Amino acid sequence: MRPPEQELENLGDPETSPLRNSGSYSATHLGPSEEWRKQRGVGSPYLFIQMNELLGSPENQEWRETGRWILFEEKLDLEAKHWSSPHVPTLSLSSIWELRALLTTGLVLLDCSVQSLSELTEQVSRLESLNPEGRERLKSVLLQRPQHHIQPMCWSAVRRLGTRLCRGGHPTETLSSAVEPHLKDQLQSPLWQKLPPGTEAAAVLVGELDFLTQRLGVFVHFLEPVVLGTLTEVPLPMRFVCIILGPPALDKGYHEMGRAAAVLLSDPVFRWSACQASSPQDLLSAMDAFLEKVVVLPPGGVDLTERIPPPKCLSNVHKRLPSQLQESKDSCNGNISSKRDRYGYEHEPQPTSKELQRTGRLFGGLVQDIRRKAPWYLSDFLDALDAQSFSAILYIYLATIANAITFGGLLGDATDNTQGVLESFLGTAVAGSIFCLFAGQPLTILSSTGPVLVFERILFAFSRDHGLDYLPFRLWVGIWVAVFCLVLVATEASVLVRYFTRFTEEGFCALISLIFIYDAIGKMLSLAEVYPIYRPGLSGDTGSTPYGCLCYFRDTKGNISLWKGKSSEAKDAALGMDLGLANVSLLSPPECALQGGQSRGLGCHFVPDIAFFSLILFFATFLCATILKHFKSSHFFPSRVRKVISDFSMVLAILLGCGLDASLGLSTPKLIVPSEFKPTHPDRKWLVPLFGTNPWWLCLATALPALLMSILVFMDQQITAVILNRKEYQLQKGAGFHLDLFWVAMLMLLTSAFGLPWYVSTTVISLAHMDSLRRESATCAPGELPRFLGIREQRLTGLVVFILTGASIFLAPGLKFIPMPVLYGTFFYMGIAALSSTQFSERMKLLLMPAKHQPDLLFLRHVRLSRIHLFTTVQLVCLGLLWAVKSTAAAIVFPLMLLGLVGIRKALEWVFSPQELSWLDDPVPEENAKKVQQEKSELIHQLRTPEINISVN
Repeated sequence: MRPPEQELENLGDPETSPLRNSGSYSATHLGPSEEWRKQRGVGSPYLFIQMNELLGSPENQEWRETGRWILFEEKLDLEAKHWSSPHVPTLSLSSIWELRALLTTGLVLLDCSVQSLSELTEQVSRLESLNPEGRERLKSVLLQRPQHHIQPMCWSAVRRLGTRLCRGGHPTETLSSAVEPHLKDQLQSPLWQKLPPGTEAAAVLVGELDFLTQRLGVFVHFLEPVVLGTLTEVPLPMRFVCIILGPPALDKGYHEMGRAAAVLLSDPVFRWSACQASSPQDLLSAMDAFLEKVVVLPPGGVDLTERIPPPKCLSNVHKRLPSQLQESKDSCNGNISSKRDRYGYEHEPQPTSKELQRTGRLFGGLVQDIRRKAPWYLSDFLDALDAQSFSAILYIYLATIANAITFGGLLGDATDNTQGVLESFLGTAVAGSIFCLFAGQPLTILSSTGPVLVFERILFAFSRDHGLDYLPFRLWVGIWVAVFCLVLVATEASVLVRYFTRFTEEGFCALISLIFIYDAIGKMLSLAEVYPIYRPGLSGDTGSTPYGCLCYFRDTKGNISLWKGKSSEAKDAALGMDLGLANVSLLSPPECALQGGQSRGLGCHFVPDIAFFSLILFFATFLCATILKHFKSSHFFPSRVRKVISDFSMVLAILLGCGLDASLGLSTPKLIVPSEFKPTHPDRKWLVPLFGTNPWWLCLATALPALLMSILVFMDQQITAVILNRKEYQLQKGAGFHLDLFWVAMLMLLTSAFGLPWYVSTTVISLAHMDSLRRESATCAPGELPRFLGIREQRLTGLVVFILTGASIFLAPGLKFIPMPVLYGTFFYMGIAALSSTQFSERMKLLLMPAKHQPDLLFLRHVRLSRIHLFTTVQLVCLGLLWAVKSTAAAIVFPLMLLGLVGIRKALEWVFSPQELSWLDDPVPEENAKKVQQEKSELIHQLRTPEINISVN
């Protein structure tokens, strides 16, 4: 017996494979248990449905495959001899009614227990309407081997499939000895490797027979699935067989009835009902239930010759099942949820996770995080052994060193090189490595962030204006920040992140994304100042001429003797006549130098515009990364190739930019990595003294700025952690809010003692890290999009990234070939990707979109558009205030502004109803959930009140 679906192995299992024992068939190990068969419904395995038709002349008829279904229909174009693209099937109502009428008088075999195709034909041919000769001819027709349309794969692929099927056998066993010869063709089908484990089959046989006097309809449901030879193009155990035969007819009635039967079987609810049917009437009732859900297209309303492409998200069919079998499984991407995600799909208030529940003990949350994460520690390294991890390492490494150089340079400017690029590299490597080794959520990437940089600039300006020694002053601020963070860990303050709803998360994420976008564009614009754009004739150089570059000689004689050919002589003569110049020539600068002349003019040193070419590299990297990232959903190349290209999209984009720059050999600004291991400022040492020249009481006074910094660190760290641990990412190993904050506090002490930058979780790079580790289903039905399976949770990618960052000092000779515009393009891509992943960006688009062109999002169905615009406007105003505060002298209160987002969200409950907030934002725990339920109850009561009054009267 087979176990349930989650434990079901594929057909290659030695205990369940129909091909085991050198091709001998056995039905005893093919089917699920009776209990599981009665319970399966929406969650049952896929059903592969194939329609075979009798084609050819009456004397030479043969079964040929003409259509197949899993979730969608694929037609075999007989003339072109290839399969159509998967599409939504369209049927005529008459074909379904004719099929129903045929099965009403036909043969229905439920819970059939035959073991082979010959046994099945024996039962089918026992119809009273057939004479003995007709029975024999019918059996002969049904036992004919069908012709499948299979596009063969290379033999090596077939051999690998045979090895997979026969695992558990002897290692030296070859494919020819493992499978029967007639199954080799079936194994060559590309569809075989795409079918998920546990897939069963159904066959629909349709045709015209001249010896039949009336139509014959047979529907068979097998109690235990059994392989019926080569009835289908892939060797799968058969669950259903439908036979539709009859005398020759002028129309295509049999073909359409066969398609109707296949479409019925492709519906999970009908399949469940057919498995539960105990009589033919139950089967007819299942067809009636199917017809109740059919949507009719009026004649002329649509061109039926056009094939409807598969939808991006399938509807929830589980609601049509009996209540005891309904599961909270969303068929869109396989997510489990009863309401939906941030793009407007259903979402119910989620219960508070165990990670965010108070224990009532000091450091109780920290201890629970350690106990929760310890069992996963070994798998955090083993789960990284995949090619996708290599792509993520390269991508995040380049993003990390670009971020370290950018923020290191900005920090050097803000602190008069007290801290610089080298400190940024060293701090990133040390802090990041420690965090990835011991933190609760190792997918988080630590880095300098814009808000922290603003605070560091304020501290330096304060110490400079008051004559304080900056690094000791900063050391005591860091000590107090660590103490305050440890107090927050001890008191389990991280549970307050329950009140960080989507409103707060998206506001903070949008701010950090805009910082990345602003810095990337700002760096590109600054290149126009370093590499001025050449404008001929507009230069202020007094030595320049309209000709740009002239070769000057000492005397006329020397000039005349150097003219080459008539054309050069004519040009130089014209030059002297028009401008009155002597002793000049139009020789190029290299030729002029060889002849003893001197080149003068702005054009002599002209090179192609570096600024324009840098801009090309910038946008080429961004566009290439964007296109290649979505390449997996394109129609080019096999699915495996598309997946590899999508996984390595950022790496390929960077390589393309580097190759384009190297091919032209232009002097674009390149990545400069420190080559010597020493502090940036020559007068400082690595270890920071406790006081320096500062008074002793300053260690107490620094508690005030440290309190503000603690708020900033808590908000910055925990908002990023909440975003990364959202339920839509389907993380299985849990979060570690208390443990993460503990290590941020410890690293705050370490970096302050050595004068290194402060580090917290960076939202944009962390989201990019998770996006590069997305796992999707390798097998899916034709036309079905790959299902999101979660994130590859591990510690190795982040650890290797930070080790490489520290080793970059020794890799400087190789890194110097990477153009900075390419890295700025990477920054720009990460900022755009993080911003576009929020519902906030979708609602901003609605502000500029006419109502008739707006997407069909569920929150648009439940919330008035004016209320949506009001909610979006409030978020835009908050974002503008955050940006203004960050960019002005009032930046010292920036941490309080972040904390104020939670208060503003709470105040919105006076403006928006709980039902509206449940669609536009995450509900606040407990209280808001109760309000939503109370509002629903009142609404239901109001709707039911008139019915009660009518019944009383």
